[in-house]
Amino acid sequence: MPAVHKRTFRVRNYECDAYGHVNNANYLRYMQEAALDASAAVGYDEPRYYALGHIWLIHETTVEYLQPLRFGDSVEVTTWVSDFRRVRSRRLYELRNAATGEMVAQGSTDWVYIEIASQRPAQVPPEMVAAFMPEGAGDGSHPRDPFPAAPPPPPGVFTMQREVEWRDIDSAGHVNNATYFNYMEECGIQAVKTFGWSMTRMQSENFAIVARRHRIEYRQQAALDDQLAITTYLSDVKRSNATRHFLITRASDGALIAQARSLWIFINLKTNSIARLPQTMMADFTDHIALG
Repeated sequence: MPAVHKRTFRVRNYECDAYGHVNNANYLRYMQEAALDASAAVGYDEPRYYALGHIWLIHETTVEYLQPLRFGDSVEVTTWVSDFRRVRSRRLYELRNAATGEMVAQGSTDWVYIEIASQRPAQVPPEMVAAFMPEGAGDGSHPRDPFPAAPPPPPGVFTMQREVEWRDIDSAGHVNNATYFNYMEECGIQAVKTFGWSMTRMQSENFAIVARRHRIEYRQQAALDDQLAITTYLSDVKRSNATRHFLITRASDGALIAQARSLWIFINLKTNSIARLPQTMMADFTDHIALG
């Protein structure tokens, strides 16, 4: 059995969005904080990693949102390492409403062990594996599904420019993983607005678009003052949900920084239940939807 760690967070008002729900990026922040605590609990805190000359960086994250959290709720995050490979490790998370025990989200992160000086992957030392998985790491054979290929972009693809700001940078000196969720959210909002559906209009018609699942793969690090191009479009549009694709590239050289695939659902704001996509919206978004 791996070392299991639990931490409880009280939801703060500034973590909530205009709907009164915890913003989707903050679920990842809870996960990251719990992971740091879990590592420290088995003897590997941040100072020790820097003394070793190595750090863990996230290669891929998946978060599935099941129930909303609101201001005043407390969320219990349970996390454990599910496997180790030569230079990688997968960590799993369950997030529950502390008062009811109800699962509100679940997720995983695929981490890569990096030598700081060279910024190259390094082999995970056996003593570290033993600390996280005292009863043995098994054969490390949990499959890693490749990130799904996105369909070719439609004519109405939307691109937003974003400069990396100081507030986006974490202690590792690059854009924090959760901040990409904020970039994606803002890009999606601007894309919808471009096709005539501002947040104000959607609220006036009593419906909202909320995240059900995010899967993001980080390819390179973005640094302070980098100019990013965030591109998005839709596919697989159904009656009550749609898939949104994101590509985040660096403007100076076109390098792929990250790519993401998100499932969004339509909600009736009066009933807080799943709603059908308005036909007028479907018609307005024709050029924004990829075929196939």
